[in-house]
Amino acid sequence: MEEADVSPRENPSESPNGSSKILRGSFLMMVSYLFFRVGGYLYRFILSRMLGPEGYGLVGLTTPFQGIFQVLSAGGFPPAISKFVAQHNAVDEKDMARQVILTSLKFMMVAGTLFGILIFFSADWIANFYFQKPAMVYPLQAVALITPFSVIVGALRGAFQGVYKMELVVASRAVEQVFMIGMAVTFVSIGFYAAGAVLGTAFGFIASAIVSIILLKKYVWVLFPKPVNKISFKDELVLLKTLLVFSIPVAITALSEMAIYDVGPLVIGRYLPAQDAGYYTTADPIARLPLIISLSVAAVILPAASEAASLKDKVLLENYITQSYRYVVLLVLPLCVGIAIFAQPLLSLLFGSNYIFGAPALSILVVGMTFYTLFMVSSSIIQGMGHPRLPMIILIIGTVLNIILNFLMVPMYGIIGAAVATTIVAFSIMVVILWKTCHITEVKLPYLDFAKIGFASAIMGLSIYFIPKMDLELFGTVIDLGLLAAIIIAPIIYTIIFALIGGFTKRDIRVVRRYSKKFGPLSGAVEKVVKFIDRFVK
Repeated sequence: MEEADVSPRENPSESPNGSSKILRGSFLMMVSYLFFRVGGYLYRFILSRMLGPEGYGLVGLTTPFQGIFQVLSAGGFPPAISKFVAQHNAVDEKDMARQVILTSLKFMMVAGTLFGILIFFSADWIANFYFQKPAMVYPLQAVALITPFSVIVGALRGAFQGVYKMELVVASRAVEQVFMIGMAVTFVSIGFYAAGAVLGTAFGFIASAIVSIILLKKYVWVLFPKPVNKISFKDELVLLKTLLVFSIPVAITALSEMAIYDVGPLVIGRYLPAQDAGYYTTADPIARLPLIISLSVAAVILPAASEAASLKDKVLLENYITQSYRYVVLLVLPLCVGIAIFAQPLLSLLFGSNYIFGAPALSILVVGMTFYTLFMVSSSIIQGMGHPRLPMIILIIGTVLNIILNFLMVPMYGIIGAAVATTIVAFSIMVVILWKTCHITEVKLPYLDFAKIGFASAIMGLSIYFIPKMDLELFGTVIDLGLLAAIIIAPIIYTIIFALIGGFTKRDIRVVRRYSKKFGPLSGAVEKVVKFIDRFVK
């Protein structure tokens, strides 16, 4: 089916609504999340050195509360906006698509303000009673400034995704990152300590909210002209109820998702010194690096699956799902193998030698994130199919299990116990949701592709594992030349092995060639690689 030259309807990968939409949207979302991750790493790289393990540990213990109150304020509406805007737009209901955005914004702005007030007044109790760390009061109070603006950003990004304007998401994230880093460094430099880092995040969301509103007016409202007849208050309440029915399970799911990897820091902060939280907080974002790929695909597959389900196109749906899984595993698995092998050099390079004590936790935690990437894609597929409660139920069970395991293992094994607990839970929920996704969609997983990817990743891992360590100190930072060599060699080995075992398809060749001209000066090199791969494609 993949290689035959058929009509766009028969081969969804070649149609404007087929795999090209998934790939283009996923690529742009990947750029967006890359901005977010690269900016986040730069933020952590600078602040970890400015604050030290203890001060950075305080920021790390504040981050889960920032995420919790952002999710509570947003109420699960961004995915709901994405789904219903795509759904109404697919059947040419422009007025309803516009109203979904407006109604959601009203609700989210009120919720964001209320939860901002709540975190401000509860900060003292959280810092002094639970963590017994008075220095956390001001960073927690600074979170109150984030929530009202973060919900605006979340709502508008949901609207951008719903109309497949992923480039607007990239723009809003770029603005957020630039202001967040600049203001955080400024506030910490003038003596605001850990609270300054959180205030920098707040100013990043404020700037992003302003830019997102401008982008909405210029690029989205033109698609949904203002209706002649204004919707009644009663009808708007009905719409709000519909959105809440979908979004509340999504919000609970999001909270549970956060709990999968944020329970660890919260339990560590309870039993261990702040510097241990600093070690774990530096390991955690590196372990989440593969999520750039899964998040980008998940953001696109939700409205795409919703659209395919609305059109009752099983061929299109199957193509969306199998290709989403395949591309995620193709990129994520070798990346996770590399991170696990070079955990210590990565921590030393990014955060300094003071943080290498987090390396064992990183090597374990990145394995859990490998499992979690597949869970995220499956969760978005099921949500797009109209089953938001299923991921919620699975995650709630996983969260309870994670809390129990962390409280049992952290006091005994420290940060390694937190990493092991998270990995066990990630594997468990992945297995369950993959089984349910196949049952609901009646789509079989590409097991053969997974096996080939696993084999190529294993050979790559064995090859780079024996690269000798060659430390070089440059400007006070220890750089492992073996890590730099692995970054160059690993993709070459992986690509060659995967090509030799017939892992690539004609569709892969067509996709790469379609976008090869956008690589600029590297286009020639990309074409040579494609020609090499094409020799082994049947």
